[in-house]
Amino acid sequence: MRAGFLTCVQLGLACMEAIYEVGGELTLAFTLHDHLAVNKSGRVWIDSFCEQHALPMIKLHHVNDGELVAAISREKLDWLFVIGWSQIAGAEVLATPRKGVLGMHPTLLPQGRGRASIPWAILKGLSQSGVTLFKLDDGVDTGAIVAQEIVPIAADETATTLYERIIFSHVSLMRSSWPKLVNGSVGLTPQDESIASVWPGRSPEDAVILPAMTLTEIDRLVRAVTHPYPGAYWDGPLGRIVVWAGSMHEIDGAIPIPARDGTYWATQVLRKDNPS
Repeated sequence: MRAGFLTCVQLGLACMEAIYEVGGELTLAFTLHDHLAVNKSGRVWIDSFCEQHALPMIKLHHVNDGELVAAISREKLDWLFVIGWSQIAGAEVLATPRKGVLGMHPTLLPQGRGRASIPWAILKGLSQSGVTLFKLDDGVDTGAIVAQEIVPIAADETATTLYERIIFSHVSLMRSSWPKLVNGSVGLTPQDESIASVWPGRSPEDAVILPAMTLTEIDRLVRAVTHPYPGAYWDGPLGRIVVWAGSMHEIDGAIPIPARDGTYWATQVLRKDNPS
């Protein structure tokens, strides 16, 4: 099997490493030009990995660059993995690999298409989420499913702990799926549109703690947007604080935040200047 891999973040590099850990190898790697990714959150350089494995690498300005399409054709790639890449692949890119383009999404598709998958899973109080390996098509997270891995969500789950386990599941799913891709035993299961849902993107304004919220709502918000996300925030008498952790039960030394049905106690905070 001849496969290419397109990434510029740690999650993608971890999946590339997983391929080699199970005895696989890639034909070609793609990443962003250095100067375009200096300020990209989570950016990693895959140069050393490619050098270690004698893997040819091409740096791009955009996923839809003609250079990418030409390389896929020249190297006669069966599959192209696009993991950890925010740009949307166009029709020509999707059609060029012999078998198609594969991506991963951190939910159990068709539920949770869209953005902010980890925060939404906690905000919605779900008992489980997961990771889906799927074939990209011209929709958003709508392509046929190759494989999935379930990730249980604890009652006190935080974005920090869920993020770590979601990354682990990406790697685990790659390890288990690679041999099946090589021998051609994977199936492509169309997504069930009757149970599909789309989770919208979130903005900093969605992380504000309001007095009209219940204790449960505040607790979920704090846990959903803590590290590695920007955190929930509360504008109190002494100015704005970012709340990284807290409790629905009183804790000595914690900062009290009024809720509709009681008091939330912030235990880990970052004070900021008064926004007014």
